[in-house]
Amino acid sequence: MPPALVFRWAVAGTAGVLLTFLVAYCFYVTRGILVLVLMAIFVAVSLDPVIRWLVARAVPRPWAVTIVVFALVAVFGVFVWSVVPPVAEQGSALFGDLPGHLQRLSRQSHTVREFTNRYHLTAGLTSLAADLPGRLAGGAVGFALKFLGALGSALTVLVLAIYFMADMRRLRHGLVGLFPPRRRTRVAEIVDVVVHKVGGYMIGNILVSLLAGLASFVCLELVGVPFALPLSVVVAITDLIPMIGATLGAAICLVVTVLTVGVWPAGIIVLIFFIAYQQVENYLIVPRVMRGTLDMPSMVVLVVSLLGGAMLGLVGVIMAIPTAAAVKVVITPTIAKKRADSEEAPPGD
Repeated sequence: MPPALVFRWAVAGTAGVLLTFLVAYCFYVTRGILVLVLMAIFVAVSLDPVIRWLVARAVPRPWAVTIVVFALVAVFGVFVWSVVPPVAEQGSALFGDLPGHLQRLSRQSHTVREFTNRYHLTAGLTSLAADLPGRLAGGAVGFALKFLGALGSALTVLVLAIYFMADMRRLRHGLVGLFPPRRRTRVAEIVDVVVHKVGGYMIGNILVSLLAGLASFVCLELVGVPFALPLSVVVAITDLIPMIGATLGAAICLVVTVLTVGVWPAGIIVLIFFIAYQQVENYLIVPRVMRGTLDMPSMVVLVVSLLGGAMLGLVGVIMAIPTAAAVKVVITPTIAKKRADSEEAPPGD
């Protein structure tokens, strides 16, 4: 091989390695923006079924996007205006009253008293509740900065999602156009299925979580459990988490019920309610709401949720499940075709 050709190959290889490192470094530097873009795309895809429903009823797409955005902002504003202040007030009162409730329960139960004395729970909660105002005051600046940063990120995601929703049809055609003509029909079908899966799962998951929060609020109010509103909000938020979210929210409500009202009859009633409601949710509500949107084994759902939570927290958990379902839809026909070809192939000698 001539030395000049070896030199050209070496230069080309070195340039390729440097370009790869440069691209990787650019992704690393802009990872925060890319995460926001990914979240905006996810929001746009999740709301696309609603927009398509409006478009099918002779509403122009720009007006459909405007209606959905204004409805989303209005619902969020009403939620913040009506729910957040009482949740903050009752949540603060709940945390401040925990030491007293634990002391009362310790006086009533010998087992609880031994447990709290062994691990010094009452003293620890009392000290934490006493130090909480000072810690909040000391971290007010940091909290304000984090809040402003989260607000800015939320506005960025909203603005990007509006652009993506408005141009969703063009984006889908552009994505399909990146593939060779012979594959575009299949790619278009895959894109439609992915949008249907993600949008259907997210809307259904939100509806199921709202039903769980509303039912929990009614039960806690009827039983007479204080702080029913923040507890129902906790149930609605945790219910978004697959597999373990409903159990986690139920456990929190049960602990607060036992500490504030007592084991009998309130604690038993709340326990029976959550056991019964989870059965109704798992076998009646979820199959009807999530019909055709999610078809994966429980172990895969759990592993995907853990991976998504490790990468992006609660947002990652919520995004991971429909993303995995969409990937399953994409790769299943290929795996089935390869399996069929291998079964039809003649055995070797």
